[in-house]
Amino acid sequence: MQQYVLTTAAGKRLIAKALAFHPVVTSVLKTGTLVIIAGTTNGYVAEELLALIGQGQEFSRRRFFRGITFPPQRPAKETGVSPDENEFPGDVVITYGIWQKGKTIFDVVDDLKEGDLILKGANALDLRHQRAAILVGHPRAGTIGAALQAVVGRRVHLLLPVGLEKRIDGDLDAIARQLNAPAAKGPRFFPVPGRVFTEIDAIALLTGAHAELTAGGGVCGAEGSIWLTVSGSTQQMNDADALMKAVIAEPPFTL
Repeated sequence: MQQYVLTTAAGKRLIAKALAFHPVVTSVLKTGTLVIIAGTTNGYVAEELLALIGQGQEFSRRRFFRGITFPPQRPAKETGVSPDENEFPGDVVITYGIWQKGKTIFDVVDDLKEGDLILKGANALDLRHQRAAILVGHPRAGTIGAALQAVVGRRVHLLLPVGLEKRIDGDLDAIARQLNAPAAKGPRFFPVPGRVFTEIDAIALLTGAHAELTAGGGVCGAEGSIWLTVSGSTQQMNDADALMKAVIAEPPFTL
């Protein structure tokens, strides 16, 4: 058994590295359409997957998001800010292994079919029940509203890469009723029917070892960090140790 501390950025990189080996992801890269909806975690995922298919040279995570949360000391006008439209690169849409540059989920949602895959980040994680929810600021439910047309209407896969720093305690449906009430202010809250994929899942997929969230927090750049206790066979632990060393020094996310 071994304990590891992962910063938020390291957790994002770990999730991304694992998704490059996820069987549903690798299958759809060859046989259908994969949509990676813009978000900070998905920026790491897009980097790994585009590198996997040899098309990552022109991709940058720098503006690969539609909204972002800054710390309170930043100007209030920047909280939840979206990138300038001229700098937003679009979502990453890969069809039969070819990156369709500049396309978004809105461009391709009507063409998605059963077996295709959408990757969408989340803002709240119920780890116990393996559920996630998304903050929504758009009057038509934004990208998740578009994605669910294909997920529910045509059985398109929905995978939700989400870091353990977004874990919350509470009933997602009850929170949704509260935050979506007519008198409420701020973003709406949308629990979604996708499969979550966390750092715990990443370790299991890449090494076969069992990981458990056992503590969290830190200072001086380790804020939001998670402590994972990992156990397994000698080979699994050797693989897990090598994996952690490969991601643990990931620098913080910057614009």
